[in-house]
Amino acid sequence: MQIIRAREMGMCFGVRDALALAHGIDSPHDIAIHGELVHNELVLVELAERGFRTTPETDRDGLPETSEILVTAHGISDRERGRLEAAGKRLIDTTCPLVRRAHHAAHTLAADNFHVLVIGRPGHVEVRGIVEDLPSHDVLASVDDVRTWDRSQLGIVCQTTTPPRLAAAIHEAVRERNPHAEIRFVDTVCHPTRDRQHAVEELCERVDLVVVVGGSNSNNTRQLVESCRERGTRAVQVQSAEQLDPKWFSGCRTVGLTAGTSTLDETVDQVEAALIELNDARRRESSCFQRIENVSSLVTRHS
Repeated sequence: MQIIRAREMGMCFGVRDALALAHGIDSPHDIAIHGELVHNELVLVELAERGFRTTPETDRDGLPETSEILVTAHGISDRERGRLEAAGKRLIDTTCPLVRRAHHAAHTLAADNFHVLVIGRPGHVEVRGIVEDLPSHDVLASVDDVRTWDRSQLGIVCQTTTPPRLAAAIHEAVRERNPHAEIRFVDTVCHPTRDRQHAVEELCERVDLVVVVGGSNSNNTRQLVESCRERGTRAVQVQSAEQLDPKWFSGCRTVGLTAGTSTLDETVDQVEAALIELNDARRRESSCFQRIENVSSLVTRHS
């Protein structure tokens, strides 16, 4: 079984920068993380063990007791930023610059009187950060969410981890169903997401199955899995090497390996090492069966 890595995969610079900043903090007990720093369960456990407090992403309306709050790479709205600062909290901001770009694009559209359509996952922390500052908006997760709006100006931005093909399809559907409107599309899909999507598409042409490594709450990891399946390639998602199931690889001659943008390099390496060991074990088992068959054949001939 051959194992092939995607040419672009794993952690992006925004996540690396956020983790580097967090790892450089000397007194983590005095800081609360405003949501999940990254959508990676292994990283979240490590941060908790270091002493960081974490505000659940589903319940961020309260105020942590700490005087300092770490804003995650997914960003927050200006409204939320103002609420925290008005309460006397000092913010340590790790917002990815490409997420900032998406915020700026949405704000610019709203200032120009466009009704803003955000292509993305409803309820996702990044999407919430964008829409909370908008006077009017809709979130579009798929082409099925597109409708005809009674608005003369429609502006479109994307959650940074949106697959480019999905963004293009929704953009086209908005145009088709709103011929009366001026439509302005700002492509805010980030380059790391675009590169990883293109790489996994190439990988699907070469393998029987793709292992996607990433957190269960990671949108871009989920999208990598969906991209594989859209192309008719089997895909499985794991958070760690321990979750690999040997049954998945029955009959596979080639296996692809990729990872979401919040996945640690060492986790990817561990999954690859486990795949190699699984393949070695399968070879040993096959060799053992071959020897048994040979011995059985000899016994049959001499009996």
